[in-house]
Amino acid sequence: MTPRKGEAKQPAAKPNISGEDLLSYYRDMLLIRRFEEKAGQLYGMGLIGGFCHLYIGQEAVVVGLEAAAEEGDKRITSYRDHGHMLACGMDAKGVMAELTGRIGGYSKGKGGSMHMFSKEKHFYGGHGIVGAQVPLGAGLAFADKYLENGRVTFAYFGDGAANQGQIYETFNMAALWKLPVIFVIENNQYAMGTAQKRSTSTPDLYTRGEAFGIPGEVVDGMDVLAVKDAGERAVAHCRAGEGPYILEVKTYRYRGHSMSDPAKYRTREEVQKMREERDAIEHVRDLLLTGKHATEDDLKSIDREIKAIVNESAEFAKESPEPPLEELWTDIYAESVKG
Repeated sequence: MTPRKGEAKQPAAKPNISGEDLLSYYRDMLLIRRFEEKAGQLYGMGLIGGFCHLYIGQEAVVVGLEAAAEEGDKRITSYRDHGHMLACGMDAKGVMAELTGRIGGYSKGKGGSMHMFSKEKHFYGGHGIVGAQVPLGAGLAFADKYLENGRVTFAYFGDGAANQGQIYETFNMAALWKLPVIFVIENNQYAMGTAQKRSTSTPDLYTRGEAFGIPGEVVDGMDVLAVKDAGERAVAHCRAGEGPYILEVKTYRYRGHSMSDPAKYRTREEVQKMREERDAIEHVRDLLLTGKHATEDDLKSIDREIKAIVNESAEFAKESPEPPLEELWTDIYAESVKG
């Protein structure tokens, strides 16, 4: 049955995935996990200041959607952004150096955890204001439609931001102009610290586009293959000129909202249960082993490789100098604008 506009589509059968692809997803998710663990350590040592929001537990979301993207597609997200940077190919050394406020960082040490960008990788931030990145994402998609280049924008936001008014203004414009934008709701169920059922009138955030005729679906965000599958449907919808699409990706963060959050609004038992029964990385690990795509020794070797990359990024960040005072006056205005 063909779904009505705004109605959730039924997920298709999961595609066949090669062992090579599975290994790639495993490596990418493990890199994010180990990088974020190291960032947490550096924060505890006082080498990272300000806010620091870790992505631990949510790795399958961005890795799955990056697997559905093509070169030239854009992405923009909130302050929980380190995983997005790594998944789209930004260098771990540049990301870690930015976290520590060093000149070797992507924003020359001036942006920190929440504000770094890569034009080369089509990554447009990292934004600290809740929901502010969503209309910006629609603007990126508007540019692509104007240029008729076939590109798609992924605009990520959380379950807490889903209640922001600017989200619905953006839905309206995106639907009206049929913009090629995928609104990705990373629903980790607790926003900044309030359970969704206590803050939101409906459990189904993917239906928030119904009034605007925007189709959507809910996805298991702890399963990278399910995320990739849904992402491919959303991408195909946008590239076909059908306008925006909503993906509500049900995921779970293992740490608090930020490094300063003790997360007392949920039990340790709840978090441990998710780690033991639903962990996205362990799921792919099991698929690799049971499908005989890799051995235990192969996976240990990957883990050592990833740890070396992360340790190297930490050393680079420590050794990179702080930005000189004259950097305060750079990157304020664009030097030239193409006509």
